[in-house]
Amino acid sequence: MLEHLSINSLGVIEETTVELDPGFNVVTGETGAGKTMVVTALNLLLGARADAGAIRAGDSKATVEAGFVLPADHRAIGAAEEAGAILDEDNHDRHLVITRAISASDSGTRSRATAGGRGVPVALLSEIGENAVAIHGQSDQLRLKSTTAQRHALDAYGGKSIAKALAAYRQTYTSLQEVSRQLQELINQAQERALEAENLQRSLEEIDNANIQDDEDEEIQERIKRLESAEEFRDAARMATTALSGDDYNLDASSAESLVEAARQVIAQTPGQVEELEEIGKRLTSVGIEIADITAEISQFASSLDDEGPAALNQAQSRLAELNRLKKLYGPDLADVVRWAEEQRPRLDELHGDTDRIEYLEEEQQVLTDRLQQEGTQLTSLRQKAGERLGKEVTKELHGLLMPTAQFSVAVTPAEQPGPHGFDDIALLLQPHPGSDPRPLGKGASGGELSRIMLALEVVLANTDPVPTFIFDEIDAGVGGEAAVQIGRRLARLAKHVQVIVVTHLPQVAAYADKHLRVNKAPNVEAGFTTSDVSELVGEARISELARMLAGHADSTSAREHAKELLEASH
Repeated sequence: MLEHLSINSLGVIEETTVELDPGFNVVTGETGAGKTMVVTALNLLLGARADAGAIRAGDSKATVEAGFVLPADHRAIGAAEEAGAILDEDNHDRHLVITRAISASDSGTRSRATAGGRGVPVALLSEIGENAVAIHGQSDQLRLKSTTAQRHALDAYGGKSIAKALAAYRQTYTSLQEVSRQLQELINQAQERALEAENLQRSLEEIDNANIQDDEDEEIQERIKRLESAEEFRDAARMATTALSGDDYNLDASSAESLVEAARQVIAQTPGQVEELEEIGKRLTSVGIEIADITAEISQFASSLDDEGPAALNQAQSRLAELNRLKKLYGPDLADVVRWAEEQRPRLDELHGDTDRIEYLEEEQQVLTDRLQQEGTQLTSLRQKAGERLGKEVTKELHGLLMPTAQFSVAVTPAEQPGPHGFDDIALLLQPHPGSDPRPLGKGASGGELSRIMLALEVVLANTDPVPTFIFDEIDAGVGGEAAVQIGRRLARLAKHVQVIVVTHLPQVAAYADKHLRVNKAPNVEAGFTTSDVSELVGEARISELARMLAGHADSTSAREHAKELLEASH
């Protein structure tokens, strides 16, 4: 609800702050006092276009401020928090302060807005206002004017049964949209997907046939180096063999093997048994054996070089080229090539399964289509029944508002095509008198009639689809007598569920208010301007204001008695 409203330099109001009641608030005052400035201020706070002409004469800037208290989960609170607004917490409620400042300059009108102390776009005020306040006026019945709002109002009025049916329908509708999208994608891309499958199959076969081993490319590179140095290895093996075991073509040449053997024999032929020499002899024997083993291994290595000739080198180089090609295509490393293949196999299975997938999706699409038809038909039926009840209740309220021949109805008609909200177009219609055709709200009704229609509708919807605050700007214009009393009663009924703020000139309406605010006009002839402020009326002051509204002046004894009667009758 709206806790307070502050106005500075707007129209004829120089500076004022008013505290508002959670129930029925009424604003009255003489013609030209500035009552409409209260609504103008609220409109500015709710994102209306700024007009420098609204700035008080002699001032260059006007500011308005409002404080709201709303549930923590309210959409307006969520919008403000997303914009960075700072909010005060009070149990489960949040306090939000928004401001709007307009100023005039040579370059035009400038506007600034804040929410919770943070500068915000004016559009955010509109979003907050859309969820927190509903304004009804003679020229601008803001709420329920769109088909979307009318559908939402009917669905909310229908209660849990429609909410449950709508939730089921939306879930099926979303599933059907997704299945249809996947099916259409498969059909439209059949040729592309077949080509993708062919190319992917070829790539995977190529990788599988390569039979890649871990770190194989590094091992081949080492092998190629060895094969390319085979001749150097042979020369080294021959020279090492000659040094170790001698030269077959020069028998007199010494070798490590013969020298070690000669040393062993010298030690062995030494007379006597000397422990140290015996140990040395054993070691020389071991060395001789080791030299013989080494010589054999060198010979074996040399023989292997003969087996790995040019053909082996060509084979290794070809294998390395093949691995490098695969790395270039799918790499950069062999492990990446293998990983790519494993990651692509599910995609190939998916592409190969297109035919089965299409058949499955076609069956699923039909199942969902049938289900959507059933759920949509059920939703339509529930809306039609709710529409009949809503029409009867609003018609009853209209009759109570002295529109005895009016008939209110809800048209639930087939939409051009099913949508996320069902099969239906929803329209709220009014038949003002017998013999006329039902017409959409706002067409064919006078301002006073439209005001009463919207009031009747809001009273009926108050329990099901309320916003926290309703503002009615002289919706009783052109109405008097018993009709004014009935409007007052219904505004009071509405105020039991939501906050109501009414700008009125009718005492029959003002008498029902929980809080009476008066806009006071104080003309300054010498200065050439008028200043107004807002004050709360209680007791005798309220009786005087009602008397003024009844008889044109507050001192009329009969008018004051009548005012007291109005207050007693309304409470």
